[in-house]
Amino acid sequence: MSSITPCLWFNRNAEDAVAFYLAAFPRGVVHDTVRYPTEGLADFQQDRAGEVLTIDFEIAGQPFMALNAGDEFTFTESISFMVNFDPSIDPDARHNLDVLWKMFADDGDALMPLDEYAFSQRYGWVRDKFGVSWQLILTDPTGDPRPMVIPSLMFGGPAQNRAHEAAQYYAATFEDSHLATDTRYPVQTGPAESGSVMFSDFRLRNQWFAAMDAGAAQKTTFNEAISFVVDCDDQAEIDRFWAALSAVPEAEQCGWCKDKFGVSWQIIPTNLDQLMSRPKAFEHMMAMKKLEIDQF
Repeated sequence: MSSITPCLWFNRNAEDAVAFYLAAFPRGVVHDTVRYPTEGLADFQQDRAGEVLTIDFEIAGQPFMALNAGDEFTFTESISFMVNFDPSIDPDARHNLDVLWKMFADDGDALMPLDEYAFSQRYGWVRDKFGVSWQLILTDPTGDPRPMVIPSLMFGGPAQNRAHEAAQYYAATFEDSHLATDTRYPVQTGPAESGSVMFSDFRLRNQWFAAMDAGAAQKTTFNEAISFVVDCDDQAEIDRFWAALSAVPEAEQCGWCKDKFGVSWQIIPTNLDQLMSRPKAFEHMMAMKKLEIDQF
């Protein structure tokens, strides 16, 4: 089954960021590095010729793509990454959590201090020096196991109180999906209505996600700084996911689209690397909105 991969948009410092994450997490590895071509670039990309374009890497079993782009988008807390430290798997879970917290907090910002909370004996929310947000949590060893790293969607602003709707929509869109944890706010909490989602998680294909409705007013919402890459086996699959996930025409470009909740996706063919080896492929891709395999 094809994958769903979080893509992080960096302001020309993707290599530094990937090196930092590989040092911070266990089982870190780079799988592939792609460079900008030396011709066929748009005017605003001319100074990037030959530079790193994307890095496919993995930390703690979670694949990522790092995109070396510009300053058009910046990371927000609307999408963060849960880091689960499970004492039933790692006897040193608490210590390792504290070590990672220090790495992120140095030159970063603590959004929720590392402390004991009602839902966990050890938890903190931190923005690292590159702007990416992480939620570090000591999990209940009696609970259902989850991957160590999981992307987490926080529905606030124009998407407030739509976490459950989104989870159901995504589960109906992707094959082999599973709705799991679903914990609700018992009373209204800030903009989160009574009965809205305090915490939930679900699996789409082979990728776990967490989702919640924001319990405090948010100044920012989803943007293209973090998107999700959907590999498609053929044009029919591209067409199907594009129809389901593209709801903002002005956001459509080079296989990127934005859904009705504001979350960004990249709908691409699994053999994109092969297609990009064709003459003028980068130039052809830049002219497309939905990717058309025959037009490469």
